[in-house]
Formats: sequence, structure tokens, C-alpha cells
Amino acid sequence: MSDQTAGTDGDDLTGGGDMEVYDLRVSVDRITGRSVCGMAVGDHFDLTDSAHLKIPEGKHFCVYALASVLPFLAAKQRDMPPGDWLERDTLFACPDPEEGLVMRVERTCKRRMNSADLT
Repeated sequence: MSDQTAGTDGDDLTGGGDMEVYDLRVSVDRITGRSVCGMAVGDHFDLTDSAHLKIPEGKHFCVYALASVLPFLAAKQRDMPPGDWLERDTLFACPDPEEGLVMRVERTCKRRMNSADLT
């Protein structure tokens, strides 16, 4: 995790904006069953600029795996109290029990943004 504060163009900012959010990377950490969705360890997507989902060219991310982690991403983008379980936990499971796909959510950088630009 980086504590770099970035603007929407990726440059460090010392001021401006009224909120800070983290960019996130969600990657396949492990698969303990058979991968029926065709994903492999290391496959990932990035969530940047608060709401931009980016998947590497030529890759895909299973919509069911995405759906299982999606409810937690807004919280993971923000600082939480150190004792909060969601601050500590980084692993999330796909709902397909035969697949056993586990995803890791990592903060990649912090951005200062204007909330008025987002609403």
C-alpha cells in the first residue's frame, strides 16, 4: 500500500479537493478448486478515480466474483478506524464453492478529489 496522494492525472497534490479516496487493486489471490470462470491467480482489475473500473486489455474478470467483492469496495476506498474488521481484512471469496476463488483487495494510492465532481 502506498500513502502517495495523487490527483486524477496521477500527480502528487498538496492541496485542493475535499476528500481522499484510495485507488484499489482486486486480484485473484488463490484458487483452491477448479476455475470454471477461466481466471487464474494474479488476474486483477483496478478501481481508480473513485469509480473507474479498469481490466487489463485481453483479460476478463468474472461478474460473479466481482459481485461478491463490490459491496465492500466503497468502504475499502476510505480510511476506517484501526480496529474496524474491514480495515484489517483484505480477502474476499467468490460465491462458487467448487471454485474456491479468493480475491485480495489492496490499496494502491490515495487521491484527493472534489466530491462535487462525483455527484
